[in-house]
Amino acid sequence: MTSAFRNSPPPPITPDQDKEAPPPALTGQPGAPAELTVIVVSYNTRELTLTCLRTLLAATHAARAHVVVFDNASSDGSAEAVAEAFPQVELIASPDNLGFARANNVVASAARTDWLLLLNPDTEVHDGAIDALLAFSREHPQAGITGGRTVFPDGSLNIASCWMRITPWSAFCMATGLTAMFRGSAAFNPEGMGSWARDSVREVDIVVGCFLMIPRALWDKLGGFDLKYFMYGEEADLCLRARALGYRPAITPDAQIMHLVGAASGKRADKLRMVAKARATLIRDHWPRWQRPFGLAMMWLWAALRRAASGLRGGAAAEKWRSVWATRRDWLGGYTQ
Repeated sequence: MTSAFRNSPPPPITPDQDKEAPPPALTGQPGAPAELTVIVVSYNTRELTLTCLRTLLAATHAARAHVVVFDNASSDGSAEAVAEAFPQVELIASPDNLGFARANNVVASAARTDWLLLLNPDTEVHDGAIDALLAFSREHPQAGITGGRTVFPDGSLNIASCWMRITPWSAFCMATGLTAMFRGSAAFNPEGMGSWARDSVREVDIVVGCFLMIPRALWDKLGGFDLKYFMYGEEADLCLRARALGYRPAITPDAQIMHLVGAASGKRADKLRMVAKARATLIRDHWPRWQRPFGLAMMWLWAALRRAASGLRGGAAAEKWRSVWATRRDWLGGYTQ
């Protein structure tokens, strides 16, 4: 961790003094005023959500947490199952699917605690993880946004807890295949930070929303998630806006959870298109104007090379990349207001 991170005070934020008293905590000191609101947004993840809540409540010992589940109109009985198994958890059963970003914004806007934690329903909280993350966040206010280490069910590292921002060099490496060929290289995989095993405290550009802690005052100052990011990219945009204010998001290995998603991400054409659209939007929103044409050209090249290569092989890969290529005008345009 750099000395600037350790020693610089965080930009000042004036807390909202008009909020009501926080609700009673479910963990730490049950019944005492909560200091942390844990937000779980679910959609057709009944069993995963139940396991997430069970591990969350069992593994959190010091942090005084209030837990809110926002169910996005699930059709698998998720809301009913949560209400039956965890009556102490605040449940919002939405009649409409508001999506990830808007649902988090709705819950966060009503939160009355000093801290917020976004937690995916497809996670399992390891013992003491939330306690450690809250302690780390308090000790390092300059971070602003903090996260932990994620692993797969077998205990192997899931690197998708954090990333570095898209840069002209990283866009070139991804487009030309250097990133895919040299995943363990920090030089050619700068967004993934090469071979770093997420086993040390480190500043990062982006903390992923599966396990993201932030002071409520900072969330309010940032205005929460930008809702134009319909799918993917919302936490990257949030973290980059925090960095623009002088904060330095960081990861601690002492806070570890299991997270399922990531092992097969980016395999389907629809997911590739949505990720590409989010990346194009991040380039448009966070790159200097003079660099944007290069970034978008690299995304065009990324799709073109894979479309050409998959066409030689045929099969499902060819069909996938044909679909991505055919919709390039849409995803290169990014999300708009």
